[in-house]
This record gives sequence, C-alpha cells and structure tokens, in this order.
Amino acid sequence: MPEKQVLVPGPDHPITVEPTKARVVVKAGGRVVADSRNALTLQEASYPAVQYIPREDVDFSVLERTDHETYCPYKGESSYYSIDAGDVKGENAVWTYEKPYDAVAPIKDHVAFYPNVVDANELVED
Repeated sequence: MPEKQVLVPGPDHPITVEPTKARVVVKAGGRVVADSRNALTLQEASYPAVQYIPREDVDFSVLERTDHETYCPYKGESSYYSIDAGDVKGENAVWTYEKPYDAVAPIKDHVAFYPNVVDANELVED
C-alpha cells in the first residue's frame, strides 16, 4: 500500500484553527446534541468554516461509531459516527480526527457535524 501524502498548509492552501467567539449549539430531532462555549473554528482555504466541538460537550448517546474513514492530506485520518436523534438519522454525519496532523492539532478530541444532516448548527451570542 502506498504511503499517504502529507501536506502542510501554506499560502496556496491556508488552514487556521481559532477559538469560536460564540456558543455553538447543535440540534437534531428536536434535541440538543452538542452545546459548547469551547468550540474551535477551522477555516480551510475557500471552504466554509467548520465548527469543531469538544467531545465532552457532545451527547454521544445519539451517536454510533461506524467503520467509515476518510483521509485528508492536511489533517489526517478521520473517523465517523452516525446520528440517530428522533426524526434525524444520518449515516456518517459526524466526523473526528483522533490523531490530527500537527498543523491542526487543536482539533484533537473534537467532533464536527455535517450541517445538512442536523436541524441546526448555530452560533449563539450569550
């Protein structure tokens, strides 16, 4: 099996990870599945910003680990969870980088939700 390419963010493909300046609330099936004042915003190149929420602020009772994995040469291997919360069911709707590359090391022990699966992924001003 060939070795996976590892790329470092730079001017042609910038990635920043910064503390989110607002509370992040994720709702699915009419219930709150994540609520955090300690989320991180990852901005990668021209892609939409992604909220990474600390695992301790996520209700894992509605998540189930899957065998699905993907690879990003800038961030590393990602693992996935499916969500089952009331009317909301989404296969591989939540992802995490358990051993992220150094450039994005702060997202370790955080998860992100696909916004098209959950009811709401909101930034709430306190």
